[in-house]
Amino acid sequence: MGTVVEALELARRLVRLDTRGGGERPAADLVAGVLHDAGFDVVQQEPEPGRANVVARTGPPGSWVPVTFTGHLDTVPADPSGWSFDPLSGDVRGGRLLGRGGSDMKAGVACQVEAAVRAAREGTDPVQLVFTFGEETGCDGAARLDADALAPTGLLVVAEPTGNRTVLGHKGTLWLRATARGVSAHGSRPELGHNALVALAAAATRVAAHRDWPVSPTHGPVTVNIGTFHAGVQPNLVPDSAEMRIDVRTVPGFGSAEAAARIAGLCGAEIEIERLVDLPGVATDPSEPGMTDVLETLEPGSSARSPQYATYFTDASVLAARLGGPDVVVFGPGDPEQAHVTDETCSVANIEAAARAFRALLLRKR
Repeated sequence: MGTVVEALELARRLVRLDTRGGGERPAADLVAGVLHDAGFDVVQQEPEPGRANVVARTGPPGSWVPVTFTGHLDTVPADPSGWSFDPLSGDVRGGRLLGRGGSDMKAGVACQVEAAVRAAREGTDPVQLVFTFGEETGCDGAARLDADALAPTGLLVVAEPTGNRTVLGHKGTLWLRATARGVSAHGSRPELGHNALVALAAAATRVAAHRDWPVSPTHGPVTVNIGTFHAGVQPNLVPDSAEMRIDVRTVPGFGSAEAAARIAGLCGAEIEIERLVDLPGVATDPSEPGMTDVLETLEPGSSARSPQYATYFTDASVLAARLGGPDVVVFGPGDPEQAHVTDETCSVANIEAAARAFRALLLRKR
């Protein structure tokens, strides 16, 4: 097997690759090359030009693996004009890795790669790694993975930013498009038309003002955000169409069907509702056999506290079912408060600690 690539070095190289909103192929090539050189069987899939997934594993092809690591290679956009340093910096300053994706979640990917390579050199049980494109826009890459490349697994570890705290799942996600149809007319004769903007704005106000959303004892409250609103061409035209997009985070007992029905009722019969993204939530029971050992290996003491669940979604929404229904743990070195922010950074100490924790997970006796 080749030389082990340190997690921090690999994270810096990944941050310097521009995968803001797409173009993940160079990052896929980088991690695939490291794993191939370390003796892993590696498959790259590129269903769209420049957008690639990576599946790598040790052990017999297709056989069950105890642990699968996963992370995404894309990041959200970053406009350099608003940053105090280059979003593709990859520099280390004051004990922090600088750049878009440092926390969310290229450092986590790098930690998983280093841990898997080191553990494989020591002859551990088989391990699988799945790295995807397009997670930030609705798990697009995970949904397009070739099922034949995936092996069933007992544990799926997602390296999203948790500050090296164990998280046992997350809310579901429903993205809706709400559209109002109207009749255009001259702006000086609005009575001859039907203003779609006004109709949709009224619906948006009703949705935003609604407060009676369910609260889960484990996952917390359902949340609703109106993220976009588009209507009109110019002031002297009555808008004949208007569109808004809504982000709903669902919880156990109040899933996407209930959420879509509630939003439709608030919007009213004249507003068309279309589902754009529909991802189920994830919830692992900490009393599952072996989970105490997993939690204590990753974060000592975490099995004694109440389980935590994230507000964001992860590729586990798609991958869990395709990997045979494994237990899911979200654990990564990134700072949750740094995800998607201007001047994103990640703690170097957390990166080093996460790489050790992932390696210990693979080396533990079962």
